[in-house]
Amino acid sequence: MIDYTEGSGKQYHTQVAPGEVGGYVIMPGDPKRCEKIAAHLENAKLIADSREYITYTGMLDGVKVSVTSTGIGGPSASIAMEELSRCGAHTFIRVGTSGGMQEDVKGGDLVIATGAIRMEGTSKEYAPIEFPAVADIEVVNALIAAAKGKNKVYHTGVVQCKDSFFGQHEPQTKPVGYELMNKWDAWIKMGCLASEMESAAMFIVGSHLRVRVGTVLLVIANQEREKKGLENIQVHDTESAIEVAVEAVRNMIAVDNERYQYGI
Repeated sequence: MIDYTEGSGKQYHTQVAPGEVGGYVIMPGDPKRCEKIAAHLENAKLIADSREYITYTGMLDGVKVSVTSTGIGGPSASIAMEELSRCGAHTFIRVGTSGGMQEDVKGGDLVIATGAIRMEGTSKEYAPIEFPAVADIEVVNALIAAAKGKNKVYHTGVVQCKDSFFGQHEPQTKPVGYELMNKWDAWIKMGCLASEMESAAMFIVGSHLRVRVGTVLLVIANQEREKKGLENIQVHDTESAIEVAVEAVRNMIAVDNERYQYGI
C-alpha cells in the first residue's frame, strides 16, 4: 500500500501513531463527545484532531485507554478501526445513539448489541453477506455487567444498521421505499431492538482484524411507539451509555490482567 503519510509514522486519516493510543478504545460517533468521555480517564490528553477523528488518550486503572470518534456510518468507522489496530488497539467499544424499534425499547434505555443486521454497504467489502455481524462475547458480557452494576435499564439483542438516516425516517419518500418499508417490518417481526449506523461494519471489521468489538447505544426515541400513539419520550444525554462503556473497559482490564498474571 502507498504510504500517503510520506514517512510521517502517523496513520493517514486519524493522525495517530504507535504508542499514542491504548489497547482499549471507546468510540463515539460524534467528535464532540470525545472530550466528555475522556473526562472519565486520568490525565487524558488530546492526541490528534483530523477530519471526523478526534483522539484522546489517558489512563484507567493503570492501563492506557483511548477515545476516538468515528463520524457517521460504516466507512469512517472501519477506517478508524483499521488505523487504530495498526497502532496496537485490540478492544473497541462503540458508544452511540439509536432509535428503538420494539415497543418496550424506550427513550433513555440502553441497548447492548449482540449482533447487527448488515443493511449497510461497508461490511460487504470485507465479508460475504452470509457471514454474520456479531459482537465479541467478552465485550458483551462486560457491558452487561456494567449496566447491571449501575442499575441501568438495558436490552440485549440484534440491532439494524443502515446507510441512510432519512431512508429510515422517511422511507415513503424514497424511490425504493417499498423495499425499505418491507424490510423494516421484517426486522421488527424478528425482534430487532434498535436502528443505528455503525455496529454492523465494526463487528465485521473486528472479525477480520481479530480484535474485540462491542456496542452500547442510548435509545433517543422510538418511532414505532410514536406511530401507535404511545408515550415517546426523547433522551439525548449519552452519559449513561458512556458510564457503562467506561465501566465495561474497567471490567475487561481486570479480567485481562488476571489472564496475563496466570498465563491463561
